[in-house]
Amino acid sequence: MFQQPGYIENVSMGLSEVLADIGVSERIILKRRRTWLLVESIETITSQLEDEDLPSYFLGSQCEGTTTQGLKSDIDQLLCANDFNLIQDWADWEPGVRNFLMIQDETISSGYCLLQRLRRDAPLPSNDVTNRYQFRDRTGRILLKNTIMSESAAEFYGDGVRHGPAYARQGSPGIIDNDTVPAVPCKTWSLQARQWLDQQGVGQWPSNGMKRYCRSTECFVVAVGSKGSENEELEWRILTSLAERCLTFNLNITQIRCYILMKMIVKTFIKAHFEDTISSFMCKTVLFHCIANTHSNVWRDNNLLVCLSLCLFVLYSSILNEYCPHFIIPGNNLMRGHIPHESKPYILEILLYIINSEGRALLEIECDALGARIWLKSSYFLSFKTNDIISGQLLQITAFAVDKNLQKYLISTKNSCYTEAIQTLLKSIIKLLIISNQCQGLDKTACSLMAPWYCTTLGSILASINIHQYNAVSADAFTLTTLGLNTDVSSSKLKLASMLYCLGDAQRTEIVLGDIEGSYDLNSVKPVCCCHNFAKQAGRRGFWAIYDNHNEEALQNSTALCVRFLPCEINCVPRELRQEMYRSTQEDLAFRCRNELWMDLAVVDSLPYLYFLQYKTYSYLGREEDQQRALMNLVRTIDQEPNLGHRETALNLLGQCMEQKYQARDALRCYLLSLSVRERNNAAKFHICTLLSNIISN
Repeated sequence: MFQQPGYIENVSMGLSEVLADIGVSERIILKRRRTWLLVESIETITSQLEDEDLPSYFLGSQCEGTTTQGLKSDIDQLLCANDFNLIQDWADWEPGVRNFLMIQDETISSGYCLLQRLRRDAPLPSNDVTNRYQFRDRTGRILLKNTIMSESAAEFYGDGVRHGPAYARQGSPGIIDNDTVPAVPCKTWSLQARQWLDQQGVGQWPSNGMKRYCRSTECFVVAVGSKGSENEELEWRILTSLAERCLTFNLNITQIRCYILMKMIVKTFIKAHFEDTISSFMCKTVLFHCIANTHSNVWRDNNLLVCLSLCLFVLYSSILNEYCPHFIIPGNNLMRGHIPHESKPYILEILLYIINSEGRALLEIECDALGARIWLKSSYFLSFKTNDIISGQLLQITAFAVDKNLQKYLISTKNSCYTEAIQTLLKSIIKLLIISNQCQGLDKTACSLMAPWYCTTLGSILASINIHQYNAVSADAFTLTTLGLNTDVSSSKLKLASMLYCLGDAQRTEIVLGDIEGSYDLNSVKPVCCCHNFAKQAGRRGFWAIYDNHNEEALQNSTALCVRFLPCEINCVPRELRQEMYRSTQEDLAFRCRNELWMDLAVVDSLPYLYFLQYKTYSYLGREEDQQRALMNLVRTIDQEPNLGHRETALNLLGQCMEQKYQARDALRCYLLSLSVRERNNAAKFHICTLLSNIISN
């Protein structure tokens, strides 16, 4: 069939169009990369604000843009531990720090190394075994066991499952699974990888410019040894992940489509029966070798079918010979120990069937409905809808990154007094300004996204002091608070409204709340909460459409984050919400998870808090009809909004509204519903006790 005139070109172009329809287009790929590199900047800058030296890198398919919705790729995150100094040259030894010499010789598996402990006071080998993570070998060298990192990481990721060097956390519905790899950066490029920098293949790929950039990136070691090695507990795997990310970022669209098709084929035909055999990394490595050994003019959209067949044939040969050399460290055979003897004939038979099918086997792929789309040649409507959904998901990822790092920062200051909190926030704002002035690109964008939140929080703390001391709010507090009003649709504006309400200024409170309600389009705004994992439902159609033609600036018009108050903001918090800061009894504390420190703050979803404040404000103004409308909106939101992260808090606020209307039975029902949502660490217990006490007293 390949011999039929135009067959290859027609099938290749049709396949390229279908892949573009499911989001494998240059525009969507660049949008994916921008999103994850921005999240990377946010995470790294947040660690700098907290005086932690923990750079973070996102790697793999999500950041590369080499995935689709149907592939459901995990998030791969590399967390650097910079308290080690790994050297290959004695000249790089540093006094007073933990120095380790990377040993790479013929006794060590290729792609791995040993770490020999050195003295802190002189560039000499250490002679003492000081803990159980150190081992003296036959030559007297003190070597570091890789279990030091795996055991400490296991404590930190207690609910995670270890896969090689990674700790996998399974997400809730609607949340991507996360693989976190603790790693130690090397001072210089690994000796085993340096020879690659001087090699050049037939296709003149990678280019000299790409290799110069790769040379400037960091290498890492991670805590896992080569399978079956006699030194498995002592070996550390060498990673060249940033160089590999650079290579992937320089693939053209045909090469990326070829890689994604390989992953779909493996997922459909092989993983279903032989799960832990062929990895995505093997497919990527095969692609790299094919590109390096063919001329660049081969990789065209109208030749996609030939390119795919070439890659599948090389993958077939790799499995047949059980040999797939790492692209940068060729001595590291990726196939070693991964292809069970009894499975090998079946895997080869499957690949041979796909290669000989000349493209027909692709019709059997259910991932992203690829086979059905090839038949139908996807309509414009399907293309539009898919790209909208992908764009909306990427905007949501950015919003979660901002929210998660803001929450992490607030939790770190939750026990601070007024003076400490103000000093910490001022220091962070100044740091952000310095970082912003010294950087460019996405790092500057990350600073501009984060700084307004800190300004609003600082303004709210100052206002809390002012209200307590003078029952007034200073101009400085107002100015700082208003600097963050455009962070998202509602949360920062609600802080301003809350401040005005506690000040007793009902007229201005109503104006701010009216502005929020006018901006909060129920058809497009997405509630965002990262306090805990809960089953989130897909956003509304309007939300998906917004980001398709915008970048992260769309956050201010399409997302509504939680409203969070620190204890030192308490005078800007209505009485009904303050009890959320004291939700836990001594018994409840024992049932808290590690990631539930947010419970020491007052946290509420934006939309129910908007309607609650409206209810209270209209009550103060004596506008009964508007007050009743706000109450009905609060009830409807609690009942119908699927993406509330703090439904129990909204029910507690509604219960107190019922109490104030002298509807004790309805109030009790709200508190009991709240307890059904969150049985422990819930202020509803306090409200029930107070309600029953008042009933008895009256």
